[in-house]
Amino acid sequence: PYKVELIEDLPEGSEISFYSQGDWTDLCAGPHLMSVKGVKAFKLLSSSSAYWRGSEKNAMLTRIYGTAYASKDELKEHLEQMEEAKKRDHNKLGREMKIFTTVDVIGQGLPLIMPNGVIMMQELQRWIEDEETKRGYVRTKTPLMAKSDLYKISGHWDHYKDGMFVLGDEETDKEVFALRPMTCPFQYYVYKAEQHSYRDLPLRYGETSTLFRNEDSGEMHGLTRVRQFTISEGHLIVRPDQMVKEFKDCIALAQYCLQVLGVEEDVTYHLSKWDPNNKEKYIGDAEVWDQTEAHIRQMLEELNIPFTEDVGEAAFYGPKVDINAKNVYGKEDTMITIQWDALLAEQFDMYYIDENGEKQRPYIIHRTSMGCYERTLAWLIEKYAGMFPTWLCPEQVRVIPISEKFHDYAAKVEAQLKENGIRCSVDQRSEKMGYKIREARLARVPYMLIVGAKEEEEGKVSVRSRYLGDEGMKDLGDFLAAIKEEIKNKTIRKIEVQEENK
Repeated sequence: PYKVELIEDLPEGSEISFYSQGDWTDLCAGPHLMSVKGVKAFKLLSSSSAYWRGSEKNAMLTRIYGTAYASKDELKEHLEQMEEAKKRDHNKLGREMKIFTTVDVIGQGLPLIMPNGVIMMQELQRWIEDEETKRGYVRTKTPLMAKSDLYKISGHWDHYKDGMFVLGDEETDKEVFALRPMTCPFQYYVYKAEQHSYRDLPLRYGETSTLFRNEDSGEMHGLTRVRQFTISEGHLIVRPDQMVKEFKDCIALAQYCLQVLGVEEDVTYHLSKWDPNNKEKYIGDAEVWDQTEAHIRQMLEELNIPFTEDVGEAAFYGPKVDINAKNVYGKEDTMITIQWDALLAEQFDMYYIDENGEKQRPYIIHRTSMGCYERTLAWLIEKYAGMFPTWLCPEQVRVIPISEKFHDYAAKVEAQLKENGIRCSVDQRSEKMGYKIREARLARVPYMLIVGAKEEEEGKVSVRSRYLGDEGMKDLGDFLAAIKEEIKNKTIRKIEVQEENK
């Protein structure tokens, strides 16, 4: 019945394929293996429930996951890689580290960010916003919803309505609203609130935007694909002659963010193009699409950035550069997007006054600098297996007194750390030192300061780090100067003592 339903939904005259193996035939888009002779080793891995076609109104089906290889050794190697991936899986590790959680009664794709996760997101947000300000961005704050009228002007109502949360019914309600899936039309009206001359451009608008997208239930996973998320969003209103430079600068900002986070080697670049065989998905003429795609292609080549071209992955209003990364299981997600838009200014009647006093249409760049905060957080959890660079760690230092007699000195050390902006705590539990140190390691705290009689007498601390292990006794002022410099520079230190990683 499911195959029949899919076939009945196909347009009249569509080609229907089938594959046969032995006496078994399957109506399928394929492809299938011609023979199973090459499959020497396989293993079923897991099962899960899923609604037919992603709708809770339909029957609940079972998905069975498995893998197959040409040899037992290849299968064994793959399963070992999968075990390592599970250790880094942000969905598991993020919960263990109290970064986020989910609750059924709140809803799928609506994670609760816990205090540790909030600290990390705040650090990222402050850094991104400060960096964008340095690069000439001005900030906006726009509503989380709008009337359907706005989305009809932009084209989202016709091209993206299924991905939106709509509030109300057009047939019965005087006004219908929708939660915003993107910020661009809102920022256009910030631009339109006053008249601009050619001298005012480029105008770079930035916003830390909360967005809502109605993802299918089967697509959502942890923090990587959710229904509510926050993004480092921006829109640049530029003259056509400024477009190439500003677009390259957006790529440079994205690359800077990747470099600071230590993930620049983990990404691939994609030129996402329109599909000329499916023109109803897009607005604008073929000539405009061909020209803009050619401009982006030339820029990537000039910047010596290797890239692949993906047909049908463009936004409905323009081509884009997608910067993608794979999670620990090999699934690829888009982390950062930079879009070329030569069309929406016309629909919103946006213009600037040129040097001759004439009205001209600007171009628009839609871009993220670091992308989605939730997805980036998931990426960093898996990249570092929870052992983040010190500047991002929810807890940067743990002070461990040898016994109760040194609680007062530990409190003084803690106070000095906090006065210098270091996130820290004191472990005052009546536990053995080995247990406390092991607990700090499991919590992935980058630095432990051990304090006892000698440390108190000399006004020092004994430093243990995840990087070098036992670093010996140091003057507290020297330690403070070093960690503050590490945090300020967002240094990524290499772990040299393997036992600290166990």
